[in-house]
Amino acid sequence: MILSENRCALCANAALRVRIVLAFVQNEGCLRNLQIVPARGFGQCAEMIDPLLIVIAVVFLVAGFVKGVVGLGLPTVSIGLLAVSMAPSRAIAIVIVPAIVTNIWQTFVGPHLRDILRRLWPLMIGTVIGCWLNAGALTGPHARYGTIVLGALLVIYAVIGLNKFHFRVAPENEKWVGGVVGVVTGVISASTGVQVIPSMPFMQAIGMEKDELVQALGVFFTTATLALAFNLTAGGLLTPANAVPGAVGLAMAFAGMFIGQSVRARMPAEAFRRWFLIAMILLGLYLAGSALLKEFA
Repeated sequence: MILSENRCALCANAALRVRIVLAFVQNEGCLRNLQIVPARGFGQCAEMIDPLLIVIAVVFLVAGFVKGVVGLGLPTVSIGLLAVSMAPSRAIAIVIVPAIVTNIWQTFVGPHLRDILRRLWPLMIGTVIGCWLNAGALTGPHARYGTIVLGALLVIYAVIGLNKFHFRVAPENEKWVGGVVGVVTGVISASTGVQVIPSMPFMQAIGMEKDELVQALGVFFTTATLALAFNLTAGGLLTPANAVPGAVGLAMAFAGMFIGQSVRARMPAEAFRRWFLIAMILLGLYLAGSALLKEFA
């Protein structure tokens, strides 16, 4: 009797196992379609990286390197290179935060801050006024000409640097000439983001020494960039969408500056400066030429 009951139990267990196996086989196709982990888990990480961020990282690394070697050029180089693949207004919006932070850092590296403010306040006030007067340039009907103007200014800037033009402004004329130069610089900055024309030749013309000039560039560019930031905000161009590109640019700019400062003592700065200016001429010609071809095509 007991043996018979054991056989019945074994038969019932076997039948239950068969039913479980059959049920699994019937639903195996559904289970295959259920993917808890994506089939291409590692490949998707690469696909999630925006190619534009890679371009921005490389551009700011190069621009930061130039600034580390020669003491200026981060906005000029980065805006010029980014304008190859986007509108100047978008490039300026990405560059603005890294430019402000790096210029603030440069402002306080040196003992000449008080003298710089005393000599350059008309230039800085004039630049703010110029930016305000030309506030709608990046969003107005003539914004499409910004790339042409930017290319032309890069060429002018580089030609002046290569020829080493020497201007002299008498001390008694510094204030009013600085104010006029500031207004012109502000108008140009509001439409292109370039702030070195004609402010840079003016600061050299009033006889600033090398270390004082580097710190003065930081002070002036901080003021000019903040004024430009207000224009971008008012025009709706400085938005949260630029936060990530700006953060990537800032990190790579500091990395490039560190590398540039490290190699500055090992390489002939004058030779680097010459080739840098030649590259700016080529870039300016490309930007202006390509924009003119699109305009008249």
